Amino acid sequence: MNIKKQSLSDQLLISCLNTNYGIEVASLTFLALGADMNASVYKAEGHNRISYFVKVKRGCTDDISVMIAELLHNAGIKQIILPIKTTHGQSSHRIENFTLIVYPFVKGQDGFNRSLTDNEWIKLGKTLRQVHEIDVPLSIQNQIRKEIYSSNWREVVRTLYIHIEAGPIENEIALKLVAFIKKNKRAIHRLVDRAEQLGQELKGQSCKFVLCHSDIHGGNVLIDENDSIFLVDWDDPIMAPKERDLMFIGGGVANVWNKEHEKKLFYKGYGITEVNLIALAYYRHERIVEDIAVLGQELLVTMDGGDHRPEMYKQFVDMFEPNGVVDIAFKTDDELVK
Repeated sequence: MNIKKQSLSDQLLISCLNTNYGIEVASLTFLALGADMNASVYKAEGHNRISYFVKVKRGCTDDISVMIAELLHNAGIKQIILPIKTTHGQSSHRIENFTLIVYPFVKGQDGFNRSLTDNEWIKLGKTLRQVHEIDVPLSIQNQIRKEIYSSNWREVVRTLYIHIEAGPIENEIALKLVAFIKKNKRAIHRLVDRAEQLGQELKGQSCKFVLCHSDIHGGNVLIDENDSIFLVDWDDPIMAPKERDLMFIGGGVANVWNKEHEKKLFYKGYGITEVNLIALAYYRHERIVEDIAVLGQELLVTMDGGDHRPEMYKQFVDMFEPNGVVDIAFKTDDELVK
């Protein structure tokens, strides 16, 4: 993704941390993390050698991630990193047209870069079960998006078909992507069309909606130096069937979390539950369709991305690797007809 710093000067940010958090910053380092175009993250090192994770988000609305973190923590879920309060007792601070949130800096690795141990898989299962069973107050539910099985990303992919045929395309990475899309045209059409069909089926069901993280892949599970796990990045929660989260377990995002024994360990922690295979297949298809839409637009419709364009192309291609997300989505769908 095209990761850019927000238009907030480092000096203003350092001054704000000092004035509103009492943090005397010795160094401030921009971290090229995440895919949110409206957010930037930093590591702030205090003169006292304490480190902080600083998030700057464009806009001055109440931050849902803070509300969710506090809700979960107050419910006894300890695998959540709470924001640090300002000197005035607030969980976030507004500065110009931005919202500032400060967290303790947890030193560790995420699930993309380190395999979870057996015990960590079980703990992840227990934690996600707690999340799914929490009673979300109506006041918070009203601020969280609800699943509607939208066709938005499918329509975007269909417009990419038209864009490819219109030509001409001169950018090297875009040309490579066009060739790859044409080579995998049948699989992409199947993903889009099947997501449409499965979504329509789900609209006719009365699925129970629970609080879902919505993006609980390995990159959003942090393991610290004491082997404690944390579920991070609650920026886009959704009230949806539990399969919205369960799709990631065994789903193969970034070509990890795709082993059968990992799934068994997770469900050992999660406990007995009936998994709706239609919902599981839908979410695995729809997630890929969204990635195709987002990456396809960036690489074909715009010249955004700069030095990240080769990395974005690789991310697109990797989805089609053996035992990757596409393979697993199709296998999940095949289970429906057995």
